[in-house]
Amino acid sequence: MRIGDLARETGVSRRLLRYYEEQGLLQPVRSDNGYRDYAETDVARVNHVRALLAAGLSTTVIARVVHCVHGKDEVRMPADCPTFVGVIRDERARVTEAIALLESSRTILDTFLDTAS
Repeated sequence: MRIGDLARETGVSRRLLRYYEEQGLLQPVRSDNGYRDYAETDVARVNHVRALLAAGLSTTVIARVVHCVHGKDEVRMPADCPTFVGVIRDERARVTEAIALLESSRTILDTFLDTAS
């Protein structure tokens, strides 16, 4: 399928699909005329990338683990992919730390608001 078809199937713009390719998240075959040719499996790949982005992972991190993700309609992580498990644990720890910092900021702001009355 061509890039326009993949864009329609996934709801992701052509520009973003080209960016995913630049980041190593998609690897379409190039025809003799230079057009990108995507496989049906790329629809699932784009959906996996979108789900991982929604989870807060960067494209750099996703490029390291997207090969581990399977499933057509949902993201499934096979148990035999320790890279994925380790990266996800690290990212979860990073998110947990960010949440703690934000909660601390909120507490300080609440103190300011309480004293402002």
